[in-house]
Amino acid sequence: MATSTSDRRPSSNNPVIVNYDSAHLTIGAGVAIFHLASSRVVVCYHSADHYWFLPKGRRDAGEDTGTGAEREGFEESGYRNRLLPIPLRHRQPQAHNAVTPASPFVIEPVWTQFMPVARSTQYILFWYIAETLPPDAEDQISQRSTNEDGAYQMPPPFPRETTLKDRMALEQDGYEPVRHPNTGVNEEEALYESYLLPVQDAIHKLRRTLMADVVRKGWEAICARKEMEDQGYHEGKDLAT
Repeated sequence: MATSTSDRRPSSNNPVIVNYDSAHLTIGAGVAIFHLASSRVVVCYHSADHYWFLPKGRRDAGEDTGTGAEREGFEESGYRNRLLPIPLRHRQPQAHNAVTPASPFVIEPVWTQFMPVARSTQYILFWYIAETLPPDAEDQISQRSTNEDGAYQMPPPFPRETTLKDRMALEQDGYEPVRHPNTGVNEEEALYESYLLPVQDAIHKLRRTLMADVVRKGWEAICARKEMEDQGYHEGKDLAT
């Protein structure tokens, strides 16, 4: 797992104070979905407007933002996915009186964007990092889907004590993640195509957008986690601060 930071990195804007009531705010989530074993990431292509993008969209009412990211990733790309805990600098506190030791691997947005939707409506978009599902989880969800009414099936979370090496060992050499057809929920999403591309190819196609750095930052964090695990770190072991 090699990393590259040849392109100029985006920087955060200065903090702002803004206020929106519920009638003027839309919350969404997007996701970079990696296939760990082949060092590839899912990128979508708009077949009519001819541009590349990462899957994203509005979360449903009452839906957790991370779950919305996973669901939108599946609907727009056809790849089932689950959020991946990664080493990430963030400003969220640890849970008070947590039963398990704090982990350096967290599920938090790697980027957040503020974009206007209309003259009086603000869109907030959270970007997450995910992985394609292992074959056993894919099979379990497929079986559940045949017995349900077609509703979105949530994936199992990434197991806390599983290393990336153990996770990749769940796949036979040459395994190709399943791409499900016709998962879009409207005519617009029916125009989307999706591809598993090498990380650097994806960054190139997404160049000059924040999405390129979502992929770059996610892959660097995945490589950092693997290096930590190769050096002997495992969940439950105290991490020096």
